[in-house]
Amino acid sequence: MEHRIEFVQPHGIAWRRGVRPGDTLISINGEQVIDHIDYQALSARQKVDLMIRTETGEEKNVRIIKAKSAPLGLSLSDTACVSPRTCRNKCIFCFIDQMPPGMRETLYVKDDDWRFSLMMGNYVTLTNVDDEEFDRIVRRKASPLYISVHTTDPALRCRMLNNRFAGNILERLQRLHDAGLTFHCQIVLCPGWNDGKQLEKTLTDLYALSPYAKSCALVPVGLTRFREGLADVKPFTKESAQAVLQLAETFQQKALAEMYTRFVFPSDEMYLIAGREIPAEEAYEGYPQIENGVGLVRKTEEALKAAAAENTLPAKKRSVVIPCGTSIAPVMKKWMDMYAPEGVSVTVLPVKNNFFGHTVTVTGLLTGNDIAAALQGRKEDEALLCSNTLREEQDLFLDDSSIEELRASIPMPLTLTPNDGASLYRALLGIE
Repeated sequence: MEHRIEFVQPHGIAWRRGVRPGDTLISINGEQVIDHIDYQALSARQKVDLMIRTETGEEKNVRIIKAKSAPLGLSLSDTACVSPRTCRNKCIFCFIDQMPPGMRETLYVKDDDWRFSLMMGNYVTLTNVDDEEFDRIVRRKASPLYISVHTTDPALRCRMLNNRFAGNILERLQRLHDAGLTFHCQIVLCPGWNDGKQLEKTLTDLYALSPYAKSCALVPVGLTRFREGLADVKPFTKESAQAVLQLAETFQQKALAEMYTRFVFPSDEMYLIAGREIPAEEAYEGYPQIENGVGLVRKTEEALKAAAAENTLPAKKRSVVIPCGTSIAPVMKKWMDMYAPEGVSVTVLPVKNNFFGHTVTVTGLLTGNDIAAALQGRKEDEALLCSNTLREEQDLFLDDSSIEELRASIPMPLTLTPNDGASLYRALLGIE
């Protein structure tokens, strides 16, 4: 694992010690540098020994003494870049396995890389990490990690992930705990598989690893209409979702009394399925699991409420339609009744997901063609659409239809709004 040095900060500390672009980095402090994770961890020390090979072939040790965590000022070649490692599982709930054929290639990529978990908060199963690589996780003090646990029962985890090597998750989490490394957990709940007594056992096991186990999100399984040949997994009902919330709230009370944290956090979707009110903001403790859909509804309403209370600008008088997923539609209607600016008439339009199936109810999985169909014949002056229905480049929906195609096919102008309450309120005013 050697990497060409592409750039050296002119007159920086490495430059002054004779390191130049074109040199090759062989090791740092006697250790191989596999990727940028290694480079950042090893170069953060106060005393750094670089083994360098110059362009003339000379190998030399360069000792640098600097402030701890101060950068060396080097840029390495692409060989040190982190390319996503793919998943080795075939989980019974995998959304990618439930997508139709013929979509763009990137939608079928299953990443499962602990390095992206560290850098970006992606959830990983750790099933493609061998013992040597797990040693590196501990040695590099990778923390916090975001880990898809699903269950701590070894046999059940192997069945749910369809991976005979998936059963050692509790031992690995214990090792992270013993090394003082923190982690957040995720459980995708499948009724009849890992809920009920199995969920109670999993939460008990994870809670025992506190305070290094920081939180655990409970997410209901998402099921599309493309499940032919896949495991028999049922969607949550109102009653089964209520049972999960009752169990979670029992754990929350125990954890709050003992550790001053609720520890377990059901996702917003679980509350919506159960027909329950979304908890108050303090129940989310700073939103540690918001990327998992835990607390996003509450955070959006709080920002919307604050924006409405602070607003001094007149709204552009007009009628507006907001297409959204069927699960959030009743909540959105309540928000508009409470917070819509004076002079703006708002219609909330629940959009059925014909592309993935009606069991998929969230806004972020709506497709351009389904939205276009729902907006046909509407008479409003403007449509407001949450931008998380599009990929990051804001150009394509999941069905590969484009935002331009949607705009051309509907009878009113369309405004994209970021997925937060303040942006939504500005869009309602007509200034976003």
